Amino acid sequence: MKQTTSPGIQPASRDSGARSVQWPRPGLAPPILSALELAQLLQTSLELERILDLFSQAIQSAFPHDGLVYENTACGLHIHSGRLSRHSCSYHLTTEERDLGEIRFVRGRKFRDSELHQLENLLAGLVYPLRNALLYRLAVEAAQTDPLTGLHNRAALDRLLPRELARFQRGGQPLAMLVIDLDHFKKVNDTLGHSAGDEVLQAVARCLEQATRKSDMVFRSGGEEFVVLLHVAQAKHGVEAGERIRRALEDCDRIQEAAPGFLPTASIGLAIATDSDTPRTLFDRADQAMYAAKSAGRNRVHAAPTPR
Repeated sequence: MKQTTSPGIQPASRDSGARSVQWPRPGLAPPILSALELAQLLQTSLELERILDLFSQAIQSAFPHDGLVYENTACGLHIHSGRLSRHSCSYHLTTEERDLGEIRFVRGRKFRDSELHQLENLLAGLVYPLRNALLYRLAVEAAQTDPLTGLHNRAALDRLLPRELARFQRGGQPLAMLVIDLDHFKKVNDTLGHSAGDEVLQAVARCLEQATRKSDMVFRSGGEEFVVLLHVAQAKHGVEAGERIRRALEDCDRIQEAAPGFLPTASIGLAIATDSDTPRTLFDRADQAMYAAKSAGRNRVHAAPTPR
């Protein structure tokens, strides 16, 4: 399968192993749609996961499959749904100006040539809705990224915190919040200038990324204040994470190079989420704990008491 089909759909591989997760689909499969009808259906959403799910359900009658995998390494995306199956077929999708990534379908029995021909026709209806969804995703990410540090910004925190808190309150992993404020940062700006202050903030961002896990979420919430959302089993693990970050910032060569003659440190407040917390109360408790750390002498971690 090396031939290229019309526009932007290139078969990549066939009958290779694939890994995916359970994907129950109750009820009957929907009727077969034309490529135009399919494109119109997919244009009802700009959410990438929703578009892929709509596409999979819509083509189930014409192209039965157990699941699909979508990958776009340039965007750091790996979306999978379905169940483990033996056979697969893959297609690389492009437009004139953009690489859209690869989509792979899996099922337990081999795909027939007639089915693959039908799929290639239907994939033409996916290409442009998929492109629009990727552009929308990039625009949302840009709007929620701090331009100076490259971290998530306050808008991203306002979007993600309610989601993470709701997951915890539905029985998910315990959630902790660290509010991190640089000590005496104003002196750096006043003495070395705002350019040096910007370099310090950029250095802090890199040190925070290195001192946290990939699963942790790091934000610049404003000025010299940063927030980390992380999942911890116990409160003491949150304190340990805060101490690890505090030491990393205190010993960070990048920060010291950006602000020669200063030893910037950070005061850190920790709050562990409870079932009664709202995003605002969780942030307020962590923020108050940060101010308590400053009042106690700065360059330390203070844990907020659990509310009664």
